[in-house]
Amino acid sequence: MLRVGMVGAENSHTVAIARVLNVDKKIPGVRATHVWGETAAHAKDASQRGEIPTIVRRAEEMIGEVDAVVFDHRHGRDHLPAAMPFLEAKIPLFIDKPFCYRRAEGRRFLARARQLKVPVCSFSTLPKQASFKQLKKDVAKLGKIYTVISTGPCDIKSKWGGIFFYGIHQVDMILRLTGYDFYRTQIVKGKGQNHSANILFKSGTVGTMNLVGEGRTPFHISVVGEKGRIDQEIITDESMYFTGIKDFVRMFKTGKTVETDETMLGPVAVLESLQKSVAKPQARVGAGL
Repeated sequence: MLRVGMVGAENSHTVAIARVLNVDKKIPGVRATHVWGETAAHAKDASQRGEIPTIVRRAEEMIGEVDAVVFDHRHGRDHLPAAMPFLEAKIPLFIDKPFCYRRAEGRRFLARARQLKVPVCSFSTLPKQASFKQLKKDVAKLGKIYTVISTGPCDIKSKWGGIFFYGIHQVDMILRLTGYDFYRTQIVKGKGQNHSANILFKSGTVGTMNLVGEGRTPFHISVVGEKGRIDQEIITDESMYFTGIKDFVRMFKTGKTVETDETMLGPVAVLESLQKSVAKPQARVGAGL
């Protein structure tokens, strides 16, 4: 059996992943066996609802007891410091979105992972949905892309990293459609809780994110290219976590992942740049990997 440790229990993803593995048993031979929580209450709740048998007081107690680890904090700044002891122990790692809070920190972490030959991956679950995969195939038929507009929930003042917390979903989808040649970003603040963000690309593509802080809007993508236009809501799969879990479990078993430095650090670079623009919304902030 492949034993998976879960670090972080405040985030709802921990229980969702554990239920796929332990309750629904959708991936034979893989179980979430250990959990560490930010508080004892969070750990107990995740253990009970996700049927995770072992709670540890210190995350590092899992080393030697698990074969792979999932990191699932609400705030991206907590991911890599928590993951470092496991990286040094050469344990395969899935780090939930966002991969990290600063791209420079992420570069150093991935460089060390390559040095140690430890497989690491990170992604938003949205690009893993069947509806997004079909959208990407359809967009490829449009030729040159002029604009990509995404819409979705985001609180730029969230205590869990501001625009990082939910903005990661929109950024990850946009970059997977446009590529990673971004060079400038800017936040345009509205009078209430709704704002927009612009991302400029060297290719000439303009990306726009509608950051909706009121209500619970579904994620939506509009793409205009030289051969037409596509408008599509991103419908989640029946089990929205399942495909992503299959991807990182495959990496745990094989040591290989389709994720790259670009796919993991690109969204962080854009979000870090946008976060600076939140403080100075009239300034256009330089970005890039």
